[in-house]
Amino acid sequence: MGEWPELRTERLLLRGWMESDRDGFAALNADPRVMEFLGETLTREQSDAMVDRIEAKFARDGLGFWAVEVPGVAPFIGMVGLGVPSFEAAFMPAVEVGWRLDAEHWGHGYATEAARAALKFGFDTAGLREIVAFTTERNVRSRRVMERLGMTRDPRDDFGHPCVPVDNPLHPHVLYRILRSSAP
Repeated sequence: MGEWPELRTERLLLRGWMESDRDGFAALNADPRVMEFLGETLTREQSDAMVDRIEAKFARDGLGFWAVEVPGVAPFIGMVGLGVPSFEAAFMPAVEVGWRLDAEHWGHGYATEAARAALKFGFDTAGLREIVAFTTERNVRSRRVMERLGMTRDPRDDFGHPCVPVDNPLHPHVLYRILRSSAP
C-alpha cells in the first residue's frame, strides 16, 4: 500500500497500512468494547472500506491514521493519527487527532504515546497551528487520553454530533483543543 512517513516512539511504530493489518482491523471494528462509543460494530466489508478511505485521504491530504504496531510484541494493535472530519460543525475547518486500539492493548498508555507522536507530526511536519479531538461525553477513557496529551476543553465548544441521531446517547460530544504553542 502507499508510502507513509513512519513515526517511532519509545515502544511503538506508526506506519503505513499493510494487507495483513486488515484482519486485525476488522476484528477490532467487530468488537463491541472497541465500538462502544463509536456506534455500531462494522462488517469486514465496512472495515476494509475504511482502510481504503484512510489511504485515499492520506494521499489527498498528507494526513491520516497510521497503523500501530508494538515491535516484537504485536504486529498490529490499531490506528492512531490525524484526519479532517467529514462533517460540518462550529469548530470546522479543523484537523483532529484520534485513535482506535484493540481492547487487548488498552491500559498500556499506547494511545497517549502514539497520539503524542501524531501531534508532533501535525505541528512540526504538517505545520498545523491547532489540533482538536472529540468524543461522546460518556467516553471517559478517551477524554483522559486527551487530557494527558495536554488538550483542554471549553464546555462552550461541546456539540451534538451531526452524524448521530439526537435521541442517541452518543449524540452529545465534547471538544478538546491543543495549540502548537502549548504542545509539550
